[in-house]
Amino acid sequence: MSRTTSQKVAVLGTGKIGEALLSGMIRGGWAPADLLVTTRRQERADELRTRYGVTPVSNADAAKQADTLILACKPQDMARLLDELAPHVTADRLVISAAAGITTAFIEERLADRTPVVRVMPNTPVLVDEGMSVISAGSHATAEALAHAEDIFGAVGKTLRVPETQQDACTALSGSGPAYFYFLVEAMTDAGILLGLPRDKAHDLIVQAAVGASVMLRDSGEHPVKLRENVTSPAGTTINAIRELENHGVRAALIAALEAARDRSRELASGNN
Repeated sequence: MSRTTSQKVAVLGTGKIGEALLSGMIRGGWAPADLLVTTRRQERADELRTRYGVTPVSNADAAKQADTLILACKPQDMARLLDELAPHVTADRLVISAAAGITTAFIEERLADRTPVVRVMPNTPVLVDEGMSVISAGSHATAEALAHAEDIFGAVGKTLRVPETQQDACTALSGSGPAYFYFLVEAMTDAGILLGLPRDKAHDLIVQAAVGASVMLRDSGEHPVKLRENVTSPAGTTINAIRELENHGVRAALIAALEAARDRSRELASGNN
């Protein structure tokens, strides 16, 4: 299932994440003529056609025409979408789900027997080609199907294969992860204002610190404890700040927050919307 064979790929539910995938695929070498999209609104369909040269179709037509279907809808809309697709999806199609909390079993039992399904949890940095997409195989997904999913989502960042039993944890850590960093940046910016800095300067300082720290984590190969220790001199400013973070239970709060996100992912998987 490679782009060289001119197989058609359909993105069903082309919102922000779906559009990011679409644009990334085109930059990665997919021909717009081989890409189909579905949307709820005609004006959105016209916008995507004009911007990318892709073909808007109905969900049923996407299922009939495409070799790979990427389900980029909201979790609460998945059952209804599958009911619409089921009469048209044959077992030679590859179905990729990017909906949080939806298991491959949930999809498989609603489609033709032995339909290959791959579950993917991307995060919002796919919008800037710096995403992390966690990929798991369903019961009938082949190595070729997984490689095809990696090819698609690799166009907008990195991919990581995990057993599906780890998907809820990955959703809590990676899928929701950017929001935790935004929350931290917001809090640190407010602290900068309290310390006497203008908001724009505090924001610029914190954002660049976050970017620099992220690149060092990615490229240095050092453990985060080692990198933190490099900043933390004896009796200095940093150790005093870290003491306050520990005193206020920030580490424990983060662990509890991720557990809560994982539990909510499990609730979504069980149909508790």
